Amino acid sequence: MALSLTSPAFEANGNIPRRHTCDGDDISPPLTWDGVPEAAKALVLIVDDPDAPDPAAPKMTWVHWVLYNLPADSRGLAEGVLSGDLPAGTREGINDWRRTGYGGPCPPIGRHRYFHKLYALDAELPDLKKPSKQDVEYAMKDHVLEQVELIGTYQR
Repeated sequence: MALSLTSPAFEANGNIPRRHTCDGDDISPPLTWDGVPEAAKALVLIVDDPDAPDPAAPKMTWVHWVLYNLPADSRGLAEGVLSGDLPAGTREGINDWRRTGYGGPCPPIGRHRYFHKLYALDAELPDLKKPSKQDVEYAMKDHVLEQVELIGTYQR
């Protein structure tokens, strides 16, 4: 079975509900995954927006959430999960608001795409001390067994 990632809050390529954005409660959507490879030792979740600031002329990828060392036997995250409620061993990276935790869609213009990317790794990563997305991607570079993405969209 291939690695899969879904959310009961929105369909693939569908609209992310307002409650999961800066215009609503700004809480993370519920996520579920399945098909984690047997050899996996840890998971990484990165949520980012490659359409910033304007989908018609993107200039950067805005990082919304970075989690690493999620347990390989975990199967998802509850809606609105907070730091203290993350699965044991999970570590957090820094988003582009310069803080840990989830930061919901808040596009200044146009309909943006939000990529929820899940990676199965063959090793746990060392403590990277609140890393950036780039730090996590560098650390996991040679350890990715499988990856999957779920895209949601939002326009204000």
